[in-house]
Amino acid sequence: ANNRVDTRQVYQATRQLQLGEQIMGDLKRMLSEGGLGAANAADRFGRNVNLFGQVLRGMRDGGAGIERVNIPDSARKLTELTELFKSLETETARIVEKSPELVKVQNAAQGIANKGDALLEATSRLLDQHVESGRQFRVLGIPLTYQVAYGLGMLALILLVVLFYVQNRESRQRLLDAEQRKQETEEQNRRNQDAILQLLDELGNLAEGDLTVQASVTEDITGAIADSVNYAIEALRDLVSTINNTSGLVAAAVQETSAIADGLAKSSEIQARQIENASSTVTQMAQSMDEVSAKTASSADVAEKSVGIAHEGGDRVRRTIHGMNTIREHIQDTSKRIKRLGESSQEIGDIVALINDIADQTNILALNAAIQASAAGDAGRGFAVVADEVQRLAERSSNATKRIETLVKTIQADTNEAVISMEKSTAEVVGGAGLAEKAGEALEEIEKVSARLAELIDEISKSAGQVSEMASRVSTAMISINEITGQTAESSVTTASAIGKLQRLAQELRQSVAGFRLPE
Repeated sequence: ANNRVDTRQVYQATRQLQLGEQIMGDLKRMLSEGGLGAANAADRFGRNVNLFGQVLRGMRDGGAGIERVNIPDSARKLTELTELFKSLETETARIVEKSPELVKVQNAAQGIANKGDALLEATSRLLDQHVESGRQFRVLGIPLTYQVAYGLGMLALILLVVLFYVQNRESRQRLLDAEQRKQETEEQNRRNQDAILQLLDELGNLAEGDLTVQASVTEDITGAIADSVNYAIEALRDLVSTINNTSGLVAAAVQETSAIADGLAKSSEIQARQIENASSTVTQMAQSMDEVSAKTASSADVAEKSVGIAHEGGDRVRRTIHGMNTIREHIQDTSKRIKRLGESSQEIGDIVALINDIADQTNILALNAAIQASAAGDAGRGFAVVADEVQRLAERSSNATKRIETLVKTIQADTNEAVISMEKSTAEVVGGAGLAEKAGEALEEIEKVSARLAELIDEISKSAGQVSEMASRVSTAMISINEITGQTAESSVTTASAIGKLQRLAQELRQSVAGFRLPE
Protein backbone atom coordinates (compact mmCIF):
# COMPACT_ATOMS: atom_id res chain seq x y z
CA ALA A 1 0.00 0.00 0.00
CA ASN A 2 0.97 3.57 -0.61
CA ASN A 3 1.70 5.25 2.74
CA ARG A 4 2.73 8.57 1.20
CA VAL A 5 1.20 11.61 2.93
CA ASP A 6 -0.28 14.15 0.52
CA THR A 7 -0.06 17.82 1.47
CA ARG A 8 -3.64 18.19 0.19
CA GLN A 9 -4.75 15.77 2.89
CA VAL A 10 -3.08 17.97 5.51
CA TYR A 11 -4.92 20.95 4.01
CA GLN A 12 -8.25 19.09 4.13
CA ALA A 13 -7.67 18.13 7.77
CA THR A 14 -6.87 21.75 8.66
CA ARG A 15 -9.96 22.89 6.77
CA GLN A 16 -12.05 20.44 8.80
CA LEU A 17 -10.98 22.27 11.94
CA GLN A 18 -12.04 25.59 10.42
CA LEU A 19 -15.42 24.09 9.45
CA GLY A 20 -15.83 22.89 13.04
CA GLU A 21 -15.27 26.43 14.32
CA GLN A 22 -17.79 27.81 11.78
CA ILE A 23 -20.35 25.17 12.80
CA MET A 24 -20.01 26.16 16.44
CA GLY A 25 -20.36 29.87 15.56
CA ASP A 26 -23.51 29.28 13.49
CA LEU A 27 -25.02 27.19 16.28
CA LYS A 28 -24.35 30.03 18.73
CA ARG A 29 -26.06 32.57 16.43
CA MET A 30 -29.05 30.24 15.95
CA LEU A 31 -29.62 30.13 19.70
CA SER A 32 -28.90 33.78 20.50
CA GLU A 33 -30.43 35.64 17.55
CA GLY A 34 -33.88 35.66 16.05
CA GLY A 35 -35.56 36.32 12.75
CA LEU A 36 -33.52 36.40 9.55
CA GLY A 37 -30.16 36.14 11.35
CA ALA A 38 -31.16 32.85 13.02
CA ALA A 39 -32.54 31.49 9.73
CA ASN A 40 -29.31 32.33 7.88
CA ALA A 41 -27.25 30.83 10.68
CA ALA A 42 -29.36 27.64 10.54
CA ASP A 43 -28.88 27.43 6.77
CA ARG A 44 -25.09 27.85 7.07
CA PHE A 45 -25.07 25.38 9.96
CA GLY A 46 -26.72 22.69 7.82
CA ARG A 47 -24.47 23.33 4.80
CA ASN A 48 -21.27 23.30 6.88
CA VAL A 49 -22.28 20.06 8.62
CA ASN A 50 -22.96 18.42 5.24
CA LEU A 51 -19.63 19.67 3.86
CA PHE A 52 -17.80 18.41 6.96
CA GLY A 53 -19.35 14.96 6.45
CA GLN A 54 -18.50 14.88 2.73
CA VAL A 55 -14.85 15.75 3.36
CA LEU A 56 -14.64 13.23 6.20
CA ARG A 57 -16.06 10.45 4.01
CA GLY A 58 -13.78 11.53 1.14
CA MET A 59 -10.70 11.24 3.37
CA ARG A 60 -11.86 7.79 4.45
CA ASP A 61 -13.11 6.34 1.13
CA GLY A 62 -11.71 8.72 -1.49
CA GLY A 63 -13.70 10.63 -4.08
CA ALA A 64 -15.10 14.14 -4.51
CA GLY A 65 -11.61 15.32 -5.51
CA ILE A 66 -10.13 14.11 -2.20
CA GLU A 67 -7.40 11.48 -2.12
CA ARG A 68 -8.00 8.58 0.23
CA VAL A 69 -5.81 8.37 3.36
CA ASN A 70 -3.96 5.03 3.16
CA ILE A 71 -1.97 5.20 6.40
CA PRO A 72 -3.39 2.30 8.50
CA ASP A 73 -3.62 4.12 11.85
CA SER A 74 -5.04 7.30 10.32
CA ALA A 75 -7.53 5.31 8.22
CA ARG A 76 -8.71 3.42 11.32
CA LYS A 77 -9.21 6.66 13.26
CA LEU A 78 -11.03 8.20 10.28
CA THR A 79 -13.40 5.21 10.29
CA GLU A 80 -14.08 5.67 14.00
CA LEU A 81 -14.53 9.42 13.49
CA THR A 82 -16.99 8.79 10.65
CA GLU A 83 -19.07 6.46 12.83
CA LEU A 84 -19.20 9.11 15.54
CA PHE A 85 -20.11 11.78 13.01
CA LYS A 86 -23.14 9.75 11.89
CA SER A 87 -24.75 10.25 15.29
CA LEU A 88 -23.73 13.91 15.17
CA GLU A 89 -25.39 14.26 11.75
CA THR A 90 -28.63 12.94 13.24
CA GLU A 91 -28.53 15.54 16.01
CA THR A 92 -27.65 18.36 13.63
CA ALA A 93 -30.49 17.29 11.31
CA ARG A 94 -32.91 17.59 14.23
CA ILE A 95 -31.50 21.02 15.08
CA VAL A 96 -31.92 22.19 11.47
CA GLU A 97 -35.42 20.66 11.36
CA LYS A 98 -36.52 22.41 14.56
CA SER A 99 -34.90 25.76 13.74
CA PRO A 100 -37.91 27.09 11.73
CA GLU A 101 -40.24 26.20 14.66
CA LEU A 102 -37.93 28.07 17.01
CA VAL A 103 -38.15 31.12 14.77
CA LYS A 104 -41.96 30.77 14.58
CA VAL A 105 -42.26 30.50 18.36
CA GLN A 106 -40.17 33.62 18.80
CA ASN A 107 -42.24 35.52 16.17
CA ALA A 108 -45.61 34.22 17.55
CA ALA A 109 -44.79 35.31 21.07
CA GLN A 110 -43.91 38.75 19.82
CA GLY A 111 -47.12 38.88 17.69
CA ILE A 112 -49.36 37.89 20.59
CA ALA A 113 -47.82 40.56 22.73
CA ASN A 114 -48.31 43.18 20.03
CA LYS A 115 -51.88 42.26 18.92
CA GLY A 116 -53.66 41.36 22.19
CA ASP A 117 -54.46 44.98 23.17
CA ALA A 118 -55.52 45.89 19.62
CA LEU A 119 -58.05 43.00 19.60
CA LEU A 120 -59.60 44.15 22.88
CA GLU A 121 -59.91 47.76 21.70
CA ALA A 122 -61.54 46.73 18.41
CA THR A 123 -64.14 44.66 20.28
CA SER A 124 -65.05 47.60 22.54
CA ARG A 125 -65.57 49.91 19.58
CA LEU A 126 -67.82 47.37 17.91
CA LEU A 127 -69.96 47.06 21.03
CA ASP A 128 -70.32 50.83 21.44
CA GLN A 129 -71.33 51.18 17.82
CA HIS A 130 -74.19 48.67 18.22
CA VAL A 131 -75.42 50.26 21.43
CA GLU A 132 -75.65 53.76 20.00
CA SER A 133 -77.39 52.68 16.76
CA GLY A 134 -81.21 52.87 16.97
CA ARG A 135 -82.20 51.92 13.53
CA GLN A 136 -83.23 48.51 12.39
CA PHE A 137 -80.90 46.27 10.70
CA ARG A 138 -81.13 42.85 9.26
CA VAL A 139 -79.36 39.73 10.26
CA LEU A 140 -79.50 36.97 7.65
CA GLY A 141 -82.26 38.98 5.83
CA ILE A 142 -84.53 39.17 8.93
CA PRO A 143 -85.62 42.68 10.13
CA LEU A 144 -84.90 43.12 13.84
CA THR A 145 -86.13 45.71 16.31
CA TYR A 146 -83.92 47.62 18.59
CA GLN A 147 -84.70 45.41 21.56
CA VAL A 148 -84.10 42.26 19.64
CA ALA A 149 -81.00 43.69 18.16
CA TYR A 150 -79.95 44.88 21.56
CA GLY A 151 -80.52 41.44 23.01
CA LEU A 152 -78.65 39.83 20.22
CA GLY A 153 -75.91 42.38 20.63
CA MET A 154 -75.67 41.68 24.31
CA LEU A 155 -75.60 37.98 23.57
CA ALA A 156 -72.91 38.54 20.99
CA LEU A 157 -71.05 40.75 23.39
CA ILE A 158 -71.23 38.07 26.07
CA LEU A 159 -70.12 35.49 23.62
CA LEU A 160 -67.37 37.81 22.47
CA VAL A 161 -66.30 38.46 26.04
CA VAL A 162 -66.30 34.74 26.71
CA LEU A 163 -64.40 34.13 23.52
CA PHE A 164 -61.98 36.90 24.37
CA TYR A 165 -61.59 35.52 27.84
CA VAL A 166 -60.92 32.06 26.51
CA GLN A 167 -58.58 33.34 23.87
CA ASN A 168 -56.90 35.67 26.33
CA ARG A 169 -56.46 32.84 28.79
CA GLU A 170 -55.10 30.60 26.08
CA SER A 171 -52.89 33.43 24.88
CA ARG A 172 -51.67 34.06 28.37
CA GLN A 173 -51.07 30.35 28.83
CA ARG A 174 -49.25 30.26 25.53
CA LEU A 175 -47.32 33.34 26.56
CA LEU A 176 -46.45 31.70 29.85
CA ASP A 177 -45.48 28.53 28.05
CA ALA A 178 -43.54 30.53 25.50
CA GLU A 179 -41.89 32.51 28.27
CA GLN A 180 -41.03 29.31 30.07
CA ARG A 181 -39.75 27.78 26.87
CA LYS A 182 -37.91 30.99 26.17
CA GLN A 183 -36.32 30.88 29.59
CA GLU A 184 -35.50 27.22 29.12
CA THR A 185 -34.18 28.00 25.66
CA GLU A 186 -32.17 30.92 26.97
CA GLU A 187 -30.81 28.73 29.75
CA GLN A 188 -30.04 26.02 27.23
CA ASN A 189 -28.54 28.63 24.92
CA ARG A 190 -26.49 29.97 27.77
CA ARG A 191 -25.23 26.53 28.62
CA ASN A 192 -24.64 25.81 24.94
CA GLN A 193 -22.93 29.17 24.52
CA ASP A 194 -20.74 28.50 27.54
CA ALA A 195 -19.94 25.04 26.21
CA ILE A 196 -19.21 26.49 22.76
CA LEU A 197 -17.06 29.24 24.20
CA GLN A 198 -15.23 26.68 26.31
CA LEU A 199 -14.73 24.47 23.23
CA LEU A 200 -13.57 27.44 21.15
CA ASP A 201 -11.26 28.53 23.93
CA GLU A 202 -9.81 25.02 24.20
CA LEU A 203 -9.39 24.89 20.43
CA GLY A 204 -8.05 28.43 20.11
CA ASN A 205 -4.42 27.31 19.73
CA LEU A 206 -5.38 24.65 17.21
CA ALA A 207 -5.49 27.23 14.41
CA GLU A 208 -1.84 28.00 15.19
CA GLY A 209 -0.86 24.35 14.70
CA ASP A 210 -0.90 23.34 18.35
CA LEU A 211 -1.95 19.69 18.34
CA THR A 212 -1.45 19.32 22.09
CA VAL A 213 -4.93 20.72 22.80
CA GLN A 214 -7.62 18.38 24.11
CA ALA A 215 -11.31 19.33 24.00
CA SER A 216 -13.36 18.51 27.11
CA VAL A 217 -16.06 15.92 26.39
CA THR A 218 -19.21 16.83 28.42
CA GLU A 219 -22.94 16.08 28.30
CA ASP A 220 -23.59 19.44 26.61
CA ILE A 221 -24.37 19.91 22.95
CA THR A 222 -20.67 20.27 22.21
CA GLY A 223 -19.83 16.90 23.78
CA ALA A 224 -20.16 14.89 20.57
CA ILE A 225 -18.43 17.65 18.61
CA ALA A 226 -15.59 17.76 21.16
CA ASP A 227 -15.27 13.99 20.96
CA SER A 228 -15.17 14.16 17.17
CA VAL A 229 -12.70 17.05 17.28
CA ASN A 230 -10.50 15.05 19.67
CA TYR A 231 -10.53 12.15 17.23
CA ALA A 232 -9.74 14.54 14.40
CA ILE A 233 -6.87 16.06 16.41
CA GLU A 234 -5.62 12.57 17.25
CA ALA A 235 -5.77 11.68 13.56
CA LEU A 236 -3.89 14.89 12.76
CA ARG A 237 -1.31 14.03 15.39
CA ASP A 238 -0.82 10.63 13.83
CA LEU A 239 -0.75 12.23 10.40
CA VAL A 240 1.82 14.87 11.36
CA SER A 241 3.88 12.30 13.28
CA THR A 242 3.75 10.01 10.28
CA ILE A 243 4.78 12.89 8.02
CA ASN A 244 7.70 13.74 10.30
CA ASN A 245 8.77 10.11 10.61
CA THR A 246 8.25 9.47 6.92
CA SER A 247 10.15 12.58 5.90
CA GLY A 248 12.98 11.56 8.24
CA LEU A 249 13.02 8.05 6.81
CA VAL A 250 12.81 9.45 3.28
CA ALA A 251 15.69 11.81 4.00
CA ALA A 252 17.80 8.95 5.40
CA ALA A 253 16.83 6.66 2.54
CA VAL A 254 17.51 9.41 0.02
CA GLN A 255 20.92 10.05 1.55
CA GLU A 256 21.76 6.36 1.47
CA THR A 257 20.36 5.99 -2.04
CA SER A 258 22.32 9.04 -3.15
CA ALA A 259 25.52 7.46 -1.84
CA ILE A 260 24.61 4.21 -3.60
CA ALA A 261 23.86 6.10 -6.83
CA ASP A 262 27.20 7.93 -6.62
CA GLY A 263 28.98 4.63 -6.00
CA LEU A 264 27.05 3.08 -8.87
CA ALA A 265 28.05 5.92 -11.17
CA LYS A 266 31.72 5.53 -10.21
CA SER A 267 31.48 1.75 -10.54
CA SER A 268 29.85 2.20 -13.95
CA GLU A 269 32.75 4.40 -15.07
CA ILE A 270 35.30 1.86 -13.80
CA GLN A 271 33.31 -0.94 -15.40
CA ALA A 272 33.17 0.99 -18.67
CA ARG A 273 36.97 1.32 -18.68
CA GLN A 274 37.39 -2.35 -17.79
CA ILE A 275 34.93 -3.37 -20.48
CA GLU A 276 36.77 -1.18 -22.98
CA ASN A 277 40.07 -2.88 -22.05
CA ALA A 278 38.40 -6.29 -22.18
CA SER A 279 36.89 -5.43 -25.56
CA SER A 280 40.33 -4.48 -26.86
CA THR A 281 41.75 -7.73 -25.46
CA VAL A 282 38.93 -9.74 -27.03
CA THR A 283 39.54 -7.99 -30.36
CA GLN A 284 43.24 -8.85 -30.18
CA MET A 285 42.31 -12.39 -29.19
CA ALA A 286 39.99 -12.59 -32.21
CA GLN A 287 42.81 -11.44 -34.47
CA SER A 288 45.17 -13.97 -32.85
CA MET A 289 42.56 -16.69 -33.30
CA ASP A 290 42.26 -15.72 -36.98
CA GLU A 291 46.02 -16.11 -37.31
CA VAL A 292 45.88 -19.41 -35.41
CA SER A 293 43.06 -20.56 -37.67
CA ALA A 294 45.13 -19.68 -40.75
CA LYS A 295 48.22 -21.41 -39.33
CA THR A 296 46.23 -24.48 -38.33
CA ALA A 297 44.85 -24.59 -41.87
CA SER A 298 48.44 -24.54 -43.19
CA SER A 299 49.38 -27.14 -40.57
CA ALA A 300 46.51 -29.29 -41.78
CA ASP A 301 47.92 -29.11 -45.33
CA VAL A 302 51.39 -29.98 -44.02
CA ALA A 303 49.91 -32.84 -41.99
CA GLU A 304 48.17 -34.16 -45.09
CA LYS A 305 51.47 -33.97 -46.98
CA SER A 306 53.17 -35.72 -44.05
CA VAL A 307 50.58 -38.46 -44.28
CA GLY A 308 51.34 -38.82 -47.99
CA ILE A 309 55.09 -38.82 -47.39
CA ALA A 310 54.73 -41.34 -44.56
CA HIS A 311 52.60 -43.54 -46.80
CA GLU A 312 55.16 -43.27 -49.60
CA GLY A 313 57.99 -43.98 -47.11
CA GLY A 314 56.09 -47.03 -45.92
CA ASP A 315 55.81 -48.27 -49.49
CA ARG A 316 59.53 -47.73 -50.04
CA VAL A 317 60.39 -49.48 -46.79
CA ARG A 318 58.19 -52.37 -47.79
CA ARG A 319 59.93 -52.50 -51.19
CA THR A 320 63.29 -52.28 -49.40
CA ILE A 321 62.31 -55.14 -47.14
CA HIS A 322 61.31 -57.13 -50.19
CA GLY A 323 64.67 -56.32 -51.86
CA MET A 324 66.60 -57.21 -48.72
CA ASN A 325 64.74 -60.48 -48.54
CA THR A 326 65.74 -61.11 -52.17
CA ILE A 327 69.37 -60.17 -51.38
CA ARG A 328 69.27 -62.48 -48.38
CA GLU A 329 68.11 -65.31 -50.59
CA HIS A 330 70.87 -64.52 -53.14
CA ILE A 331 73.47 -64.33 -50.38
CA GLN A 332 72.27 -67.61 -49.00
CA ASP A 333 72.57 -69.17 -52.48
CA THR A 334 76.04 -67.66 -52.94
CA SER A 335 77.04 -68.86 -49.51
CA LYS A 336 75.94 -72.32 -50.42
CA ARG A 337 77.95 -72.18 -53.64
CA ILE A 338 81.02 -70.87 -51.83
CA LYS A 339 80.66 -73.69 -49.35
CA ARG A 340 80.48 -76.10 -52.22
CA LEU A 341 83.55 -74.37 -53.73
CA GLY A 342 85.34 -74.83 -50.42
CA GLU A 343 84.41 -78.45 -50.41
CA SER A 344 85.67 -78.75 -54.01
CA SER A 345 88.94 -77.02 -53.11
CA GLN A 346 89.27 -79.46 -50.24
CA GLU A 347 88.92 -82.29 -52.71
CA ILE A 348 91.49 -80.55 -54.92
CA GLY A 349 93.78 -80.39 -51.91
CA ASP A 350 93.33 -84.06 -51.36
CA ILE A 351 94.13 -84.74 -55.01
CA VAL A 352 97.15 -82.45 -54.82
CA ALA A 353 98.31 -84.32 -51.73
CA LEU A 354 97.91 -87.52 -53.66
CA ILE A 355 99.86 -86.10 -56.59
CA ASN A 356 102.52 -84.88 -54.19
CA ASP A 357 102.79 -88.37 -52.75
CA ILE A 358 103.06 -89.78 -56.26
CA ALA A 359 105.73 -87.20 -57.06
CA ASP A 360 107.67 -88.16 -53.97
CA GLN A 361 107.43 -91.80 -54.83
CA THR A 362 108.43 -91.03 -58.42
CA ASN A 363 111.37 -89.02 -57.15
CA ILE A 364 112.35 -91.95 -54.96
CA LEU A 365 111.96 -94.31 -57.89
CA ALA A 366 114.04 -92.00 -60.07
CA LEU A 367 116.70 -91.85 -57.41
CA ASN A 368 116.69 -95.62 -57.15
CA ALA A 369 116.83 -95.90 -60.93
CA ALA A 370 119.78 -93.50 -61.02
CA ILE A 371 121.48 -95.55 -58.42
CA GLN A 372 120.78 -98.71 -60.44
CA ALA A 373 121.94 -97.06 -63.64
CA SER A 374 125.09 -95.88 -61.98
CA ALA A 375 125.63 -99.37 -60.79
CA ALA A 376 125.09 -100.78 -64.28
CA GLY A 377 127.71 -98.58 -65.70
CA ASP A 378 127.53 -97.75 -69.38
CA ALA A 379 124.66 -100.13 -69.81
CA GLY A 380 122.56 -98.22 -67.52
CA ARG A 381 123.60 -94.79 -68.75
CA GLY A 382 120.50 -94.32 -70.94
CA PHE A 383 118.34 -95.43 -68.14
CA ALA A 384 120.10 -92.94 -65.95
CA VAL A 385 119.10 -90.17 -68.33
CA VAL A 386 115.51 -91.35 -68.16
CA ALA A 387 115.71 -91.60 -64.44
CA ASP A 388 117.17 -88.11 -64.31
CA GLU A 389 114.31 -86.81 -66.47
CA VAL A 390 111.81 -88.63 -64.32
CA GLN A 391 113.44 -87.10 -61.26
CA ARG A 392 113.25 -83.61 -62.73
CA LEU A 393 109.63 -84.30 -63.74
CA ALA A 394 108.91 -85.51 -60.25
CA GLU A 395 110.55 -82.38 -58.85
CA ARG A 396 108.56 -80.21 -61.21
CA SER A 397 105.39 -82.14 -60.27
CA SER A 398 106.27 -81.71 -56.62
CA ASN A 399 106.88 -78.00 -57.11
CA ALA A 400 103.59 -77.71 -59.04
CA THR A 401 101.69 -79.59 -56.40
CA LYS A 402 103.24 -77.36 -53.76
CA ARG A 403 102.10 -74.31 -55.67
CA ILE A 404 98.67 -75.87 -56.23
CA GLU A 405 98.56 -76.74 -52.56
CA THR A 406 99.45 -73.19 -51.68
CA LEU A 407 96.74 -71.87 -54.04
CA VAL A 408 94.23 -74.39 -52.71
CA LYS A 409 95.01 -73.36 -49.15
CA THR A 410 94.70 -69.76 -50.16
CA ILE A 411 91.40 -70.51 -51.92
CA GLN A 412 90.22 -72.47 -48.91
CA ALA A 413 91.16 -69.66 -46.59
CA ASP A 414 89.46 -67.09 -48.84
CA THR A 415 86.51 -69.41 -49.20
CA ASN A 416 86.24 -69.80 -45.45
CA GLU A 417 86.49 -66.05 -45.01
CA ALA A 418 83.92 -65.56 -47.79
CA VAL A 419 81.62 -68.06 -46.12
CA ILE A 420 82.03 -66.34 -42.77
CA SER A 421 81.49 -62.95 -44.46
CA MET A 422 78.46 -64.24 -46.30
CA GLU A 423 77.08 -65.66 -43.07
CA LYS A 424 77.67 -62.30 -41.38
CA SER A 425 76.10 -60.53 -44.38
CA THR A 426 73.18 -62.91 -44.23
CA ALA A 427 72.77 -62.22 -40.53
CA GLU A 428 73.08 -58.48 -41.14
CA VAL A 429 70.61 -58.69 -44.01
CA VAL A 430 68.24 -60.59 -41.76
CA GLY A 431 68.75 -57.99 -39.04
CA GLY A 432 68.35 -55.20 -41.59
CA ALA A 433 65.17 -56.82 -42.83
CA GLY A 434 63.91 -56.93 -39.25
CA LEU A 435 64.85 -53.30 -38.76
CA ALA A 436 63.23 -52.47 -42.08
CA GLU A 437 60.09 -54.27 -40.96
CA LYS A 438 60.18 -52.35 -37.69
CA ALA A 439 60.79 -49.16 -39.68
CA GLY A 440 57.82 -50.09 -41.83
CA GLU A 441 55.71 -50.62 -38.74
CA ALA A 442 56.98 -47.31 -37.36
CA LEU A 443 56.14 -45.63 -40.66
CA GLU A 444 52.68 -47.18 -40.51
CA GLU A 445 52.31 -45.80 -36.98
CA ILE A 446 53.66 -42.47 -38.24
CA GLU A 447 51.14 -42.62 -41.07
CA LYS A 448 48.31 -43.32 -38.63
CA VAL A 449 49.54 -40.64 -36.22
CA SER A 450 49.95 -38.21 -39.11
CA ALA A 451 46.42 -38.98 -40.29
CA ARG A 452 45.08 -38.51 -36.75
CA LEU A 453 47.20 -35.38 -36.41
CA ALA A 454 45.76 -34.10 -39.67
CA GLU A 455 42.24 -34.76 -38.36
CA LEU A 456 43.06 -33.03 -35.05
CA ILE A 457 44.63 -30.09 -36.83
CA ASP A 458 41.56 -29.85 -39.05
CA GLU A 459 39.32 -29.96 -35.97
CA ILE A 460 41.56 -27.38 -34.27
CA SER A 461 41.31 -25.23 -37.39
CA LYS A 462 37.51 -25.47 -37.33
CA SER A 463 37.43 -24.84 -33.56
CA ALA A 464 39.79 -21.91 -34.00
CA GLY A 465 37.46 -20.53 -36.66
CA GLN A 466 34.47 -20.96 -34.35
CA VAL A 467 36.39 -19.40 -31.47
CA SER A 468 37.38 -16.54 -33.74
CA GLU A 469 33.76 -16.06 -34.75
CA MET A 470 32.66 -16.25 -31.10
CA ALA A 471 35.40 -13.79 -30.17
CA SER A 472 34.08 -11.44 -32.85
CA ARG A 473 30.57 -11.76 -31.45
CA VAL A 474 31.91 -11.28 -27.93
CA SER A 475 33.75 -8.19 -29.12
CA THR A 476 30.52 -6.86 -30.63
CA ALA A 477 28.66 -7.72 -27.41
CA MET A 478 31.36 -6.01 -25.36
CA ILE A 479 30.91 -2.89 -27.47
CA SER A 480 27.15 -3.02 -26.81
CA ILE A 481 27.79 -3.64 -23.10
CA ASN A 482 30.15 -0.68 -23.09
CA GLU A 483 27.44 1.50 -24.61
CA ILE A 484 24.89 0.18 -22.09
CA THR A 485 27.36 0.83 -19.27
CA GLY A 486 27.77 4.39 -20.50
CA GLN A 487 24.01 4.79 -20.55
CA THR A 488 23.87 3.27 -17.06
CA ALA A 489 26.41 5.80 -15.86
CA GLU A 490 24.34 8.62 -17.36
CA SER A 491 21.20 7.13 -15.77
CA SER A 492 23.02 6.96 -12.44
CA VAL A 493 23.84 10.64 -12.70
CA THR A 494 20.20 11.39 -13.60
CA THR A 495 19.05 9.20 -10.70
CA ALA A 496 21.36 11.05 -8.33
CA SER A 497 19.86 14.35 -9.53
CA ALA A 498 16.31 12.99 -9.07
CA ILE A 499 17.25 11.75 -5.60
CA GLY A 500 18.50 15.25 -4.79
CA LYS A 501 15.14 16.66 -5.86
CA LEU A 502 13.38 14.02 -3.76
CA GLN A 503 15.49 15.04 -0.78
CA ARG A 504 14.48 18.67 -1.27
CA LEU A 505 10.81 17.64 -1.55
CA ALA A 506 11.12 15.62 1.67
CA GLN A 507 12.63 18.68 3.35
CA GLU A 508 9.78 20.84 2.06
CA LEU A 509 7.27 18.26 3.31
CA ARG A 510 8.89 18.32 6.72
CA GLN A 511 8.86 22.12 6.73
CA SER A 512 5.16 22.12 5.76
CA VAL A 513 4.28 20.40 9.04
CA ALA A 514 6.94 22.13 11.11
CA GLY A 515 4.33 24.60 12.41
CA PHE A 516 2.40 21.83 14.18
CA ARG A 517 3.30 21.18 17.80
CA LEU A 518 2.87 17.63 19.04
CA PRO A 519 2.57 16.47 22.66
CA GLU A 520 5.70 15.13 24.29
